[in-house]
Amino acid sequence: MSASAPRHNLYAGAIFVAFGAYFALEAMRYELGTAFRMGPGYMPVVLGIVLAILGLLVAGSGVAKTMQGAEVVEDNPPAWLPILIICGVILFFGLTIRGLGFVPVVLISSFAVAMASKLNSLLFSILLAIVVTLICLVVFIIGLGATIPVFGPWMPF
Repeated sequence: MSASAPRHNLYAGAIFVAFGAYFALEAMRYELGTAFRMGPGYMPVVLGIVLAILGLLVAGSGVAKTMQGAEVVEDNPPAWLPILIICGVILFFGLTIRGLGFVPVVLISSFAVAMASKLNSLLFSILLAIVVTLICLVVFIIGLGATIPVFGPWMPF
């Protein structure tokens, strides 16, 4: 057992600040424009700054917990199975999106990722996969007009 939770917050916050600052500084090379006529660098700069601010908040919470004498917590080993499932789902998505089509791939991917958590029941995972698929269908295919086939050539119907 160790008092490492506040330290983890401090480290994570520092990483957020570093990434946010890096992206904001790199995006400054592009034309920024204004809030009403955004240039190609505007959003990356804003998002980099937001990420850096969030990093400061996370790091600040770690420092505050350390100063208050945070509780001792157990260091749990990482849950490798959910990490492997999520990495496999990303690979599955990329390899099958053109063949199976948007709806089957998003449905299967959402279900697999939901089942990666021990906290989700089978029914909840099924419902979540259906809802996520419908939302993605409306946003990406109908709303944004993505050119991915809804059902691909590998589907028999």
